[in-house]
Amino acid sequence: MVPHLTTALSGPINELEQRVLESMPAIERWFRLEWMEHTPPFYCSVDIRNAGFKLAPVDTNLFPGGWNHLTPEMLPLAVQAAMAAIEKICPEAKNLLIIPENDTGNTFYLSNIAQLERIFHMAGLNVRVGSVNPDIKEPTRIDIPGGETLCLEPVVRGKYRLGLKDFDPCTILLNNDLSAGPPGILEELHEQYLLPPLHAGWTVRRKSRHFQSYEEVAKRFGKMLGIDPWLINPMFNTCGEVDMSQDEGMECLRTNVDALLGRVRKKYKEYGINEKPFVIVKADNGSYGMGIVTVRDVRDLERLLPALQERANRPGGQAARGVIIQEGVLTNERMHQAVAEPVVYMMDRYVVGGFYRVHAERGVDENLNAPGAGFVPLAFAESTRLPQPGQKPGASAPNRFYMYGVIARLAMLAASYELEATDPEAEIYD
Repeated sequence: MVPHLTTALSGPINELEQRVLESMPAIERWFRLEWMEHTPPFYCSVDIRNAGFKLAPVDTNLFPGGWNHLTPEMLPLAVQAAMAAIEKICPEAKNLLIIPENDTGNTFYLSNIAQLERIFHMAGLNVRVGSVNPDIKEPTRIDIPGGETLCLEPVVRGKYRLGLKDFDPCTILLNNDLSAGPPGILEELHEQYLLPPLHAGWTVRRKSRHFQSYEEVAKRFGKMLGIDPWLINPMFNTCGEVDMSQDEGMECLRTNVDALLGRVRKKYKEYGINEKPFVIVKADNGSYGMGIVTVRDVRDLERLLPALQERANRPGGQAARGVIIQEGVLTNERMHQAVAEPVVYMMDRYVVGGFYRVHAERGVDENLNAPGAGFVPLAFAESTRLPQPGQKPGASAPNRFYMYGVIARLAMLAASYELEATDPEAEIYD
């Protein structure tokens, strides 16, 4: 089912879809050449928003949860991608250790871990789940939704290796975004593969660096396709010295919010878009600290400052000193009368599935990743429904989902650029 696109300004998106479908061989060759030069993240998910006049990624997660929302029909693709990813990294792999977040009370998150365990078991690995939570001192079984149980075991650290009692993995899969910093127990593992690497965590990672890389990718892709890269790229500014908890750097924030709103207005005028531009202000280093705030006018900042300061003072996580000001992208898709945005899941360089995140209580210009959100599977894994170039744009679910997969892979490619630039073992550290 193609969600209803509630906008009359669907011309640019239909034209983009047509261009993408017509250029499919060139696009796939372009990606193949890129992956010859760059290593994709082990896995990731990408939040995409379709405004009807613009289609762009708004967030890329390198430690994706939510695997439990992938349907059984999607699992064969995920298993094949897992096989390809493991074979590339460690062909002789036998044992895999998954390290989850420390929150053992979130059973829906633990269902995501159980799904990952299932995927890699079917890919031919012995899989166990090891916790770095100091409260886990012995094997602990936790009931999770669906009548299953998940066993968390305390990790055991040797001089150069991490494992469990009587379980020595060659590969360790992190499903923990390291927002509170990397535990020392994960450092200096010289004889094991740690995926993703520690520098993918929020101690090092910055959203602004990712979207700087994405802007570069979008420009090159847009040139190949002959399109304005703005149609697939959210513009952004940054303020590195902002500290909301101390009311520092507010002038920088005002200046950059105003400047970005002006750039968006100019683009809206160019395309004849009669919508009110907005920007999203959020922490540059992950989800902790300052929350996500929608700003439509620079004067809104004064009214929003108390809320920003309150969020900046929340305990836990890295201090949110820097902020990213990102062009707001409307989501004009509806499913079951609720606002919807696609989330695309990838492993290695392959799209393996995804879902629509829907929220009946949120608006088209608000963050949907909030309590009350629901999830409706995408149809990526229906093998008989490949892209159909002859179909009218906007009429075919496989065509729209193929377009979403292209945008998601562009974001994944940007993440590979980003990780190369921040790799502490690279010859040049940017």
